[in-house]
Amino acid sequence: MPTALPRIAICSDRIVYRHHAANSVSHSYVRAVQQFAEGLPWLWPVGMPEGLDACLLEEVDGVVLTGSASNVAPACYGAAPAPAGTLEDEERDQAVLRLIPRIIARGIPLLAICRGFQEMNVAYGGTLHPAVHEQPGALDHREGDHSRPLADWYALSHSVRLRQGGILQRGCAVDEVRVNSLHEQGVAVLGAGLTVEAVAPDGLIEAFCDASAPGFNLAVQWHPEALVGQDALSTHIFTTFGAACRERQQQRTAVA
Repeated sequence: MPTALPRIAICSDRIVYRHHAANSVSHSYVRAVQQFAEGLPWLWPVGMPEGLDACLLEEVDGVVLTGSASNVAPACYGAAPAPAGTLEDEERDQAVLRLIPRIIARGIPLLAICRGFQEMNVAYGGTLHPAVHEQPGALDHREGDHSRPLADWYALSHSVRLRQGGILQRGCAVDEVRVNSLHEQGVAVLGAGLTVEAVAPDGLIEAFCDASAPGFNLAVQWHPEALVGQDALSTHIFTTFGAACRERQQQRTAVA
């Protein structure tokens, strides 16, 4: 592992922990960034003033938008309010949606996972199905029975067809792979300028990128961080992202 590691910001959730407001990041993202992207994990605490968020982008070489138990608030994409009891994270919505365009415009490598995938679609003007499983002909993409062992939640569960010549297809040299599935929301209308990278058997978009952006970016609806090191595609996603972050680090330090 190189001595000077690229700095990779991992977006946090705002949660309540033992009655205290807290920022939370699952260790699976920290492990994937450290061991497979070979980067230095930085916590991105949402809820900071906008100016401090902007300062963070000056110092990092990549950004990971994580999955979360919370949903993107329907107000962010012009839909009716979610049913009572739906977990939302207003501070994360505000921070992430305003920064995604800046991350992309600056060419900072971006890996958006699950909630992050949905955030990126909304940031590009897209919309979401609040409950994919209620759509006619759709698969139930949720993780299922929570009484099962946690590893079963993240096991491979359905196939996706990869775009020929796309980021994912080039990395694994096959046209179809299996991924895990732990989401309730999903893409209804794809954001303007985004290119589809993978599609589920029911037609749901499962991965996309902005192919015209100046830097690496990839959004996936599944959870590669849970299977990195075990699954070839999951490992490819983080190693490719890490390589882009090291290239960005070289550019940033050269300018400095």
